[in-house]
Amino acid sequence: MSADALAARPRPWRLWRWWLVVAVVVGLAVAAYLLKPVVGPPRDLTLVGDVARGNYLIRLAGCISCHTDRDHDGAYLAGGAAIVTAFGTFYPPNITPDPQTGIGGWTLAQFSDAVSDGNGPHGNLYPVFPYNDLTLMSDREIADLFAAIMATPPVVNTPPANRIVFPLNFRFLVSGWKNLFFFPHRYRNDPAHSAQWNRGAYLANGPAHCVTCHSPVNVLGAVMSGTQFEGNPAGGASGKTPPLTALALVQDGYTIDTLAQTLRTGVTPNAGKVGAEMEPVISDDTSHWTDADLTAIATYLLSSK
Repeated sequence: MSADALAARPRPWRLWRWWLVVAVVVGLAVAAYLLKPVVGPPRDLTLVGDVARGNYLIRLAGCISCHTDRDHDGAYLAGGAAIVTAFGTFYPPNITPDPQTGIGGWTLAQFSDAVSDGNGPHGNLYPVFPYNDLTLMSDREIADLFAAIMATPPVVNTPPANRIVFPLNFRFLVSGWKNLFFFPHRYRNDPAHSAQWNRGAYLANGPAHCVTCHSPVNVLGAVMSGTQFEGNPAGGASGKTPPLTALALVQDGYTIDTLAQTLRTGVTPNAGKVGAEMEPVISDDTSHWTDADLTAIATYLLSSK
């Protein structure tokens, strides 16, 4: 082979250099996509909240059962008991209006960012806080909920720090999860169904976040598409949870009336009781719902696949 041919022949080190450049460029592009902020539709933040409606929303959204440590006589909304997950142990924060240890210094805009988009004053919120569901709430409901929380007695209490596995303890990495699995939007009625069905669908997939607790999740803790309400036998943020599909509920002896009654009393159709994980949800939250909302969510769940 001539000297000219040898000189023109690509050298291995040059090929590797170009492959390295391509890998770096692709890596940076993927990182830029996964780390970009996730923001939903803008909200009307000029609305004045109604405390009475907001107090009902506190029950509807499960705020009390998560943010009140009943087992240790914790104060109302002053920080919840430990939530043990595969990704670490989380301690729900104090959401009373105490300005130092609670959210008393927050504005409605900051509250909306947290509930709607999973963005807190210190960065991304972990999806153990169900903003994936709360994002469906209306602008009016966000204003009402904020007004009610700010009307509660302030309590000085700092829950323990979260104990999260490495490297997930770096909050900026949650942006990757959000870009893959979080699509903030507001609930829209399905015209193919009744107003009652739509109300139930909104509750189960929105503020009541039944879908997050009662569905299988992937290795990153996100609900797997097409498996909603099929139960989470492996356990999640709320531990092992049973399926809530129509087939499973009917097999357990539920009708619309008896399911609504169970959510009111905790007593199942066979005169048993709900599991320990569900007891505080019923005592603090669903037992305070209106009959109309209990019937609506039961109607929706008993019509699901």
